[in-house]
Amino acid sequence: MREYALRRLVTMVPVLFIISIISFSLLFLLPGDPALTMLGEDVGDEETYQNLRKELGLDEPIWVQYGYWLGRTLQGDLGTSIRTREPVSDILLSRLPVTLYYGFAGLALGATLGITVAVISALKPGSKIDAFGTLLAMGGVAIPSFWLALLLMYVFSLMLGWLPPSGYISPFKDPTASAKLLIMPAIVLGTGSSAVIMRQGRSALLEVLAQDYITTARSRGLSERLVVWRHALKNAMVPVITILGLQIGNLVNGAVITETVFGIPGVGRTTVDAIFFRDFPVLQGAVLMLTIAVLLANLLTDLAYGYVDPRIRYR
Repeated sequence: MREYALRRLVTMVPVLFIISIISFSLLFLLPGDPALTMLGEDVGDEETYQNLRKELGLDEPIWVQYGYWLGRTLQGDLGTSIRTREPVSDILLSRLPVTLYYGFAGLALGATLGITVAVISALKPGSKIDAFGTLLAMGGVAIPSFWLALLLMYVFSLMLGWLPPSGYISPFKDPTASAKLLIMPAIVLGTGSSAVIMRQGRSALLEVLAQDYITTARSRGLSERLVVWRHALKNAMVPVITILGLQIGNLVNGAVITETVFGIPGVGRTTVDAIFFRDFPVLQGAVLMLTIAVLLANLLTDLAYGYVDPRIRYR
């Protein structure tokens, strides 16, 4: 497994190289001079303009600019924010724990709800419970995350007053207040994941429950709970793990919307602010960070297959 992981890490290098080119190209997506685009109406004098062009390396050929930028990036220097004048790496690293906090909460909620409903639906196929689970899955996939976020804010914050509408408090400062602020974003992030996990888990579990070894386990007098949780569910988890790995990428996309709607100071909202304020260094760094997060999540997903199913061998 160690050799397989090393090979996977090596194969990430070309992907990251391509993403680095795309990230660097973000500086030139808008027409005109990027320095003028960043300065906007506050162009100032000619000296300010020329200093910014020199800082960005725009007075060099584009391949030279990319080489300088890539060299700095490999050393961990993602540049300086045009808006706040802070190092981009410091900005993103300070926002990353917030995104991970909400992302893992949403993923845990989605996985727990999805697997639970999948098991219930698979044990009683064609029942009212199964139909209700199917309805929940269809609704979870169909409902846009931004609309669900606004609906939850309207119901639980404005109408009932049970939860604060938006904001962020560190769980280390005030765990109770932080948990209240976590509930609605976690529901928004976990709803889509739970729907996909539920449908895939139900199908996989139905297939496993029809296998001969499950019939043998039941004939030995084992309880239905033991048969499902010890024998059937573990073998049905391989496709579910695949879905979990894919959902991490969706959570990255969902974080952009969720953090913006709920006013959460994470990487997603920082990316949106960078787009609106044309802060290209921050945008470039955020794209690289999110790409690395998705690649590592896919690697961990592949490695988890061998733990769940020992029959899987890595070559």
